[in-house]
Amino acid sequence: MGRYNGPVCRLCRTEQRKLYLKGDRCNSDKCPLNKKRGAPGKDPKARIGKRSEYGLQLREKQKLKRMYGMLEKQFHLTFEKANRMTGVTGENLIILLESRLDNFVYRMHLAASRSQARQLVSHGHILVNGKRVNIPSYHLKPSDVVEVKEKSKKLVSILDSLKEVSKSGVSSWIDLDIDAQKATFVSYPSREEVADLADIKEQLIVELYSK
Repeated sequence: MGRYNGPVCRLCRTEQRKLYLKGDRCNSDKCPLNKKRGAPGKDPKARIGKRSEYGLQLREKQKLKRMYGMLEKQFHLTFEKANRMTGVTGENLIILLESRLDNFVYRMHLAASRSQARQLVSHGHILVNGKRVNIPSYHLKPSDVVEVKEKSKKLVSILDSLKEVSKSGVSSWIDLDIDAQKATFVSYPSREEVADLADIKEQLIVELYSK
């Protein structure tokens, strides 16, 4: 599966929102948004026109897709799966995105960003129910146990990232054992439990793909 290899700060500037594609480094003084940099390719003095309905829907989709580090085809397939599930399609989409293995590794604070979490999974450092899984898009189910492979537990990047647990804690649907570098996927999160997506209007994405 392909992935975006371009400058990630440019993506945040495009959406005029921090997507945290570099983890904690997005809070540094070097972040273009902290310097109030405008969207790329735009004259800083140019007036920003009112976006059309389609423009609003597109930007909402792009924000969510880029936050989870996905390309269009993979994101669209995830949406189609959410649409086939019972319940509210937009909420199903968030559930599917949050239950991805790379996202769960990020939520466990084993990595500073989702891209770093994706690399840990791809390189075989992560076990699911005792078996190595190197597919970042693997979807977890409640009661699945995710842990770091024994030989990888001393990786500096993982140990540094775990320090964030004491600062921000973990999501309510994750039962984390820091010392064992292991966590249980307790349940699918509700929409309200995904606090960092509070400003995302997933219904606009549903409307975009329903055209």
